[in-house]
Amino acid sequence: METEHLNTRAAGIVAGAVMLSRLLGLVRELIFAGLFGAGRGMDAFITAFRAPNLLRDLFAEGALSTAFVTVFSQEIAKHGDVAAWKLASKMITLTTLFMSLITLLGIFFAPQLIAILAPGFAPEKAELTIFLTKVMYPFILLVSLAALVMGMLNAKNIFTAPALASSFFNLGSIIGGVAFGWYCDPHFGERALTGLALGTLLGGLLQLIVQFPSLSQAGFRLVLDFQWRDPGVKQVLLLMLPAVIAASAVQINVMVNSIFASYLGDGPVSWLSYAFRLMQLPLGVFGVAIATVTLPLVSRIAALGDLSKFRSTLARALRLALFLTLPSAVGLMILAQPIIALIYERGKFHPHDTVQTASALQFYAIGLVSYSCIKVLSPAFYALNHRWTPMMVSFLSIALNLLFNWIFIFELKMGHRGLALSTALSATLNFGLLYFFMVRFAGALHFRELLSTFWRCGIATLPMIALVAFSSHWLEHLHGMHLITRVGGLLLIIALASGLFIAGCIFLKVKETSDFLVILERRWNRVRGS
Repeated sequence: METEHLNTRAAGIVAGAVMLSRLLGLVRELIFAGLFGAGRGMDAFITAFRAPNLLRDLFAEGALSTAFVTVFSQEIAKHGDVAAWKLASKMITLTTLFMSLITLLGIFFAPQLIAILAPGFAPEKAELTIFLTKVMYPFILLVSLAALVMGMLNAKNIFTAPALASSFFNLGSIIGGVAFGWYCDPHFGERALTGLALGTLLGGLLQLIVQFPSLSQAGFRLVLDFQWRDPGVKQVLLLMLPAVIAASAVQINVMVNSIFASYLGDGPVSWLSYAFRLMQLPLGVFGVAIATVTLPLVSRIAALGDLSKFRSTLARALRLALFLTLPSAVGLMILAQPIIALIYERGKFHPHDTVQTASALQFYAIGLVSYSCIKVLSPAFYALNHRWTPMMVSFLSIALNLLFNWIFIFELKMGHRGLALSTALSATLNFGLLYFFMVRFAGALHFRELLSTFWRCGIATLPMIALVAFSSHWLEHLHGMHLITRVGGLLLIIALASGLFIAGCIFLKVKETSDFLVILERRWNRVRGS
């Protein structure tokens, strides 16, 4: 029971830190949107950043992070800290050399990569994208090392510093991007995009180095170690292989969506990116936070062979993710347009861009609950040594994503909205299959309790919907008012809607409500005490 309380408290700490990071990410996006809008320049920058970002999701924050945290946590449980630190030194040495090589290859083959990612771009737009890709490609080396350090700290139950590291990435991107951009072009034309690319590298460097003090306090001392014929290294690589293949399936979906979007003219790439950034706010705050805390815990439990505790811990994490992200999904769907207008609509980001971005956000939000549950469920397969299952499920999602894209874009003519809906549906089916296989491997995951949480939370969202419907005319009237009035009005609606949801959950006796209220109470007491 104490472990569960510790898990909830740690998830609350990570959620708070990740929320700061996501909010800074939104600040970053709204500044860039105001300076560059949603046209050719931002399409090029977003696509160029996506090139190294594909590998970040593939290696750094995907396969490498999952595999390393699993093995590192088990190494601590079985052989102690000394053996775990030796494994960490070997992996850092190997990662530095391998990702340096990947960086050089990425710079050299940037034209071919952009030809695959955005075949529909006009020649001038493609040339700009290739240049920005070359500038930003070293980002993959920095973020890979940052992910390793983050995994080491999480496995040692140090969550705040690594969760805050992403905030420093956003700060570096904002301050460096604007400063370098102004230096390259004070009028923030397309030449200023080079400054944004340099700011991205600065952010990646900050994300890495701000974790060093916590790592030193944890007892780690880096020793370059080229002895890679080590059982721990071998186990990490063996776990990475199916994880890389599984993550490559996800990245193929991203690449397919980019290809489709590149043929839709100027704007869709940016609209989809801005919308997905907003969806990542609750996903990062809740889904990723819960998954970050749960993975080391279930890895240690699996290493000790306690399958019953493994099931209860995983089931509890899924219910908490559902409780937190379902109202977030509903909120994004019903408040998409006023939220987008408030955050982005200024400078070169016009009302038409607001409408198009909001429609993409509404369709993305359909898959928010599934996304968060996948974040929790997928890494648990590696703890059970069923590492090939997520890979097979991900490959099925490729076929489904292609089919949905074709239907929604070419048959139903839904444009970029079809790409967002396709992504959401593929994620939902992906989660359903992962849940089915986890039950087969680990046993029942308290399905009745999960279903009870789902329908009770679903009913509790109805007052939220009624409130927004009742106040829709007032929200439209707010659009023409001062920024502070608009912010205050929208925050008031969100606060009232959240309060109605919590009240509904208390009335319907949703168990996860008490966990959430305990987190809030502790934070309130901490604020009062300070």
